[in-house]
Amino acid sequence: MLREVTAIRYVTPLREGGSLPGVVEADDLGTYVVKFRGAGQGPRALVAEVIAGELARRLGLPMPELARVELDPVVARAEPDEEVQELIKASAGGNLGMDFLPGALGFDPVAHPVDAGLASRIVAFDAFVENVDRSWRNPNLLIWHGDLWLIDHGATLYFHHNWPRAESVIHRPYKWDDHVLKSYARNLADDGPALAARITPDLLAEVIALVPEEWLEDGDRDAYLSHLSRRAEQPEAWLP
Repeated sequence: MLREVTAIRYVTPLREGGSLPGVVEADDLGTYVVKFRGAGQGPRALVAEVIAGELARRLGLPMPELARVELDPVVARAEPDEEVQELIKASAGGNLGMDFLPGALGFDPVAHPVDAGLASRIVAFDAFVENVDRSWRNPNLLIWHGDLWLIDHGATLYFHHNWPRAESVIHRPYKWDDHVLKSYARNLADDGPALAARITPDLLAEVIALVPEEWLEDGDRDAYLSHLSRRAEQPEAWLP
């Protein structure tokens, strides 16, 4: 299971994203960026965050720690924004928290050159999870203490929004024309297949097992494992 913490104070909303995540303080003295289960994208976005984020970590990519954040709606009492109050009230129970990186800067592909190997591995990872949200318009990358960090994977695994059609898109090629790291991914021919070879059914089962049960419907866990394992079998179909 994901590590579990309890929110004790709602600090501030982050209005950059459509899901209106917020910064909260938890009972472990940590600070987290929380994606709320009651947001418009619903729990599937949280499932994608866990599977993709924890897979990235196990593949050696820089990814902040994730945690299940238990939320009591009472923490919304001091928040003056009615929209935020309603979102918190609709998200009582388990939500997803990502370790907050204080002082982190947004990634600029011109100002922050990226090592070719790291860029190539990130592109290969994004290709596997079909990340449509790593473009130059919205990189979902941060620079913290001089290092690159991956964030926000709620838009990955978008096959799960239409399970009846998921079978037909298992080997769908990845469109990476506007990927923010494309110009740096010069080792993709070597690093891409090497990373793909590490995505095994056992590894996928390990990360899928981390998803809290209340975010899933009956049969979902097996369906994710079957779909992603079969996709991993044919990297030549989806690697750029």
